[in-house]
Amino acid sequence: MFRPRIIPVLLLHKKGLVKSVKFRNYRYIGDPINAVKIFNDLFADELVFLDIVARKEKRVISPELVKNIGEEANMPFSVGGGINSLEEIHSLLSAGAEKVILGSISAQNPDFIKKAAENFGSSTITVCIDVKKNLFGKDFVYYLNATQNSGCKPIDFAQEMESCGAGELIIQSVDNDGTMRGYDIDLIYSVSQKVTIPVVALGGAGSLLHLKTAYQKGYATALAAGSIFVYHGSRNGILINYPDQTTIKGLFNQI
Repeated sequence: MFRPRIIPVLLLHKKGLVKSVKFRNYRYIGDPINAVKIFNDLFADELVFLDIVARKEKRVISPELVKNIGEEANMPFSVGGGINSLEEIHSLLSAGAEKVILGSISAQNPDFIKKAAENFGSSTITVCIDVKKNLFGKDFVYYLNATQNSGCKPIDFAQEMESCGAGELIIQSVDNDGTMRGYDIDLIYSVSQKVTIPVVALGGAGSLLHLKTAYQKGYATALAAGSIFVYHGSRNGILINYPDQTTIKGLFNQI
């Protein structure tokens, strides 16, 4: 039986992991390599690492850190943060990443996505699309840590990224980020129905039911989340966790 991939998303800030709420209020979570070791033991499907300050600091996510993650991880992983050149992509893939995640540059220079896909293959290129509502409640694609409105609608932008050769899209709701109130199902569904490449839901998951709903009603190919995999209990104590295989199988067998 097919089931969606379930993917913890880990945010890098300097040398540590943090968690955000609506791209603000960052809270320290722990050490990235230690997190990888725990997710190994829990048999996570895949991991995503995003360096959230790399572009601001005019650098790329550390290839050395990516190499260290690759030496430790038993699962595929993707990395993103500040990527601006084909040389940087080559370096990160050579360091052990299965895929690179391109964010702001996709809005600033869509042709770069085309060049990246042509050079490394679509299967290695994921575009992360940050979506936020404007003052009038309309969804737009934002970039530079959701500070700049691209003026593009999510569906139009997703279709453009597919035509440029992206092999996968992460659709992230900035407004739901870290709230644990559930994904923006309407957003995920609207994009999933208009592209043929895999769509990964991100932003807002707070329970396994939210994962199930994004797959069942949003038609997401994969389900990514942060808070649900690093917090535990009503007070959000820090505890890295991941559902066991029996729980996952039971969750999606019910659909």
